[in-house]
Amino acid sequence: MDSPHDPVVELSVTYLEKWTARSPWTATPCDPGIPVLARLVAETGGPGAVTAAGRAVALWARTAGRGPGHPGLYDGGLAGTLVGLRLGARLHPVLHRAADRLRDHLTGDTVATGWRTRDVGFPDYDLITGPAGILLALCAGTDSPPPVTATRHLTALCDHDDLPRLRTGQYEHHPHLSWTHGRVNTGMGHGVAGVVTALTAALRRTGDPGTAEALRRATGWLAARSHVDERGLRTWPGAGLDGPPPKGADPRQAWCYGTPGVAWALWDAADALGDRAAADRALGAFTTLAERYDEDFHLFGEGPDDLLGLCHGAAGVLAVADAFDRHARAPAAAALSARLRAGLRDRLPDALATPWPAGLLVGAPGALSALLTARGAPRDWLPCLGLR
Repeated sequence: MDSPHDPVVELSVTYLEKWTARSPWTATPCDPGIPVLARLVAETGGPGAVTAAGRAVALWARTAGRGPGHPGLYDGGLAGTLVGLRLGARLHPVLHRAADRLRDHLTGDTVATGWRTRDVGFPDYDLITGPAGILLALCAGTDSPPPVTATRHLTALCDHDDLPRLRTGQYEHHPHLSWTHGRVNTGMGHGVAGVVTALTAALRRTGDPGTAEALRRATGWLAARSHVDERGLRTWPGAGLDGPPPKGADPRQAWCYGTPGVAWALWDAADALGDRAAADRALGAFTTLAERYDEDFHLFGEGPDDLLGLCHGAAGVLAVADAFDRHARAPAAAALSARLRAGLRDRLPDALATPWPAGLLVGAPGALSALLTARGAPRDWLPCLGLR
């Protein structure tokens, strides 16, 4: 655990104090980023850190639940609010009552009434706005069993080996997502990898044979879609291919797409299923990333959200490397984790001086939380990323 005078803790405290003073970096009302970071700061800092964290959570709680109101984990969803309330209650216990009410709503049958099982869109299954994220949110900060409704729905979507129910049917004319129309997405945020992490979390808590069988189908499909790129990385395309793998190398190697998130999903599922051979293959894929990860090539974009955030940037790769280091005891993961910790520690002070959202997945709280957690802070928020 960090020292109360550790510069990363002090940087996080300063960030929370500026946010609480209504700095320009506002948060989406439902996003759990501020309470996640606040809880970690309170656990790793001294009395001043606890005070700053408590004030930030109190301010966040005033607008919690005022976002778009969809049930998902991100993009203003209520499952994200639940995570924030549950972890914020570590500082303000009165928030437990609101968290329990919201939990009851998210585990009710009404939330699932609009979920499709064919011609799906992302909200029908994914980690960002769909039931995979809801299931994972309900696992964050607790050892309670996952919701039956979400688990049953995700299991039903994986009822055939080629996963036809996860083939999207809503984006034919979408200006940004038409590339995924009619295809099965592979990624952690919007694809099979995210579904796999949710089913893995459910299996660990229930041991249900039906969940295990669905998980075997999903991991079998996902494992078969890998290829080796020109840099020697075993990686995955953004969606299942109808032809040969792409030539060259895709720079997007992040939590959301590519080897980090997908390899972790496959390793953790294999570990839960007791499939040592599959776990070794997934670890081997991540090792190719760890040994060849190139910040100058694999980190790209305009701002700190792309370069340093959890979804696209260094913080997300750090969170995955740290999970592999802790749970798989992989030397290559430990080395990459140490390198990314040093890089984030050096780059965050300048990045925090620029406008940057206050959300968990793309914002400053997520990057700071990943760094604190890799340095010993509590890990129970990591289900928000499909990690542990």
